[in-house]
Parts: sequence; C-alpha cells; structure tokens
Amino acid sequence: MDHLGVLLFSGEDAQSFLQAQLSCDVANVGLRSSTYGAYCSPKGRMLANFLLWREEAGFHMALSRDIAAAVQRNISKFILRSKVKVSDASDTVALAGAAGPQAEGALRGVFAELPKMPTETYRDSDMGTVIRLQDGRFVLSTARSAASALQQQMASLLQSVDARVWRWLDIRNGLPWVTAATQDRLIPQMANFELIGGVSFDKGCYPGQEVVARTQHLGKLKRRMFLANVAAPAAAGDDLYSEDLGDQASGVVVNAEASPDGGHDLLAVVQTASREGSTVHLKSLTGPVLRFLALPYAVA
Repeated sequence: MDHLGVLLFSGEDAQSFLQAQLSCDVANVGLRSSTYGAYCSPKGRMLANFLLWREEAGFHMALSRDIAAAVQRNISKFILRSKVKVSDASDTVALAGAAGPQAEGALRGVFAELPKMPTETYRDSDMGTVIRLQDGRFVLSTARSAASALQQQMASLLQSVDARVWRWLDIRNGLPWVTAATQDRLIPQMANFELIGGVSFDKGCYPGQEVVARTQHLGKLKRRMFLANVAAPAAAGDDLYSEDLGDQASGVVVNAEASPDGGHDLLAVVQTASREGSTVHLKSLTGPVLRFLALPYAVA
C-alpha cells in the first residue's frame, strides 16, 4: 500500500507531544492497540488523518503519502524542547493489507498470534505488526527488508491485488483519507471521523480542539460525508453542485475509485440539505448525477 506513508515519532516525550497535537487520545494507545486520528489546523480543519499504533521504537502514523513530508515539517515546528524525533519511515516500513473471508485464516498461517478485537495489534519480532481494523480487515506493517518474504508467504494463501482495491474497500467502509487535494478543507466531523473513533472529546487541548468541540455540541452538521456512485471518472478534490445552491459548490469529493459494479464509487462531503432534497452533480450543474449508497455506519 505505497499510497500510504509512515511517520515515526520516537523519544521519551513522544506520547505527551502527540497527545497535545492530535485529535485522538494517544495516552490510550499501548503496544497492543491502535486508533484513527486527525492532525488539524488551528481552525479545526484536517491537515491529515491517519492510523496510529505503537511499537517499541515509537508511534507509527500511517497517512496519505502525498502529504507525509508536509505534515512532518509542520508538526516538527512544535517540538521545541520536547525529547521527540519525527522521521519519515515511508522508505523503511512497508504496509500491506489483508481482506476477505479467507484473510484471518491465512494470517494465522503466518503470524503466531492475531489481534482478537478491532483496533488491537500484535507484534511479531520476525514478521512485523498486524492491526485488526474496525471493519474486519487487517493492516500489516513490516520492515522493507522483510516485505518480500512476507509477500511470498501471503501470495500462496491469498490473491494479490494492487492498492486500488484496498482504496476502494476503504471507500465502501466509509473510511476517508485526507490527501493533498483535500488538505485543510474539512473538519473531522464533516468526514465522519468522530463516528469511527478518530476524535476524543474527553482529552485535553490540541490545535483546532475548540472548533471541533463546538461543532460537536452545536448538533446537526450542515455538511456530512456520504457514500455514492457516479457513472463517470471522479477524483479527490472535485467539486460537487446541486440545483438548490446553483453555481455555489455544495460539496467535494474526498476519495474516489473505479467500482467493480461500474462507474466510480466515492466518499463525498455534501450539504445535508442538498443530499436530502436536491440532486447532486459531479463538477458542474450539468455533470453526472451522484447516486447515494448506504454507509456501513449510521450518519446522524
């Protein structure tokens, strides 16, 4: 999954530093657990979202590879006197995924143990770390030097596919990824990130926390993320339009991939009023119409 990069946060102050920077409760992330989270601007807009887990070497953050370097530079500005080092491990850590009804059985033939519950992790000293996602899939993190051996073992047990399939599964499971095209445009709740455990409302302050908390307490959002299909190519950052708002954009495509059923499936942040009472089009008022589908979790 080379569309994702990995940042490594090491040093004795890594936990306290990240706790003050991220939307998730880093204090609850131990050596056997993981969490989704967001890194926000002071205005509460996501500069990145990520999957975070802990190993002996430190905290690993998987995020869209096209923004990894920028996030590393930005977050490093706030280290000051903290004993923390932020390094880009994208070229030394390899990520892979396993999904489908045979995935767990196949992994049991490779790893001595598997995490039993969603968000749990297991670290094998030889093969790497396996993370069980909330939707039942698995993320595998291993050293690049060991990736070839792991791939060979898995290839005899599971069908090998490219990253487009994994990205499509993310979309169907309602898991968004902030990329360069959508960076600094969405607050976490617009992308349903609080619904999948990416925001803690019980921890202390972090950049954008006041905006995120105020949005949560205001009630129903004007914009939410929905799953849809469109009979045309679509890409992250494409604007969406609806009759009720005329020439004013009513939303944006967060992620999109070709669907095996035809067209493109996408995650789209849209005005809820437009979603409920109008027709939403891709790129223009005369563009292809979005056909909305059911997400695997409830959207208030």
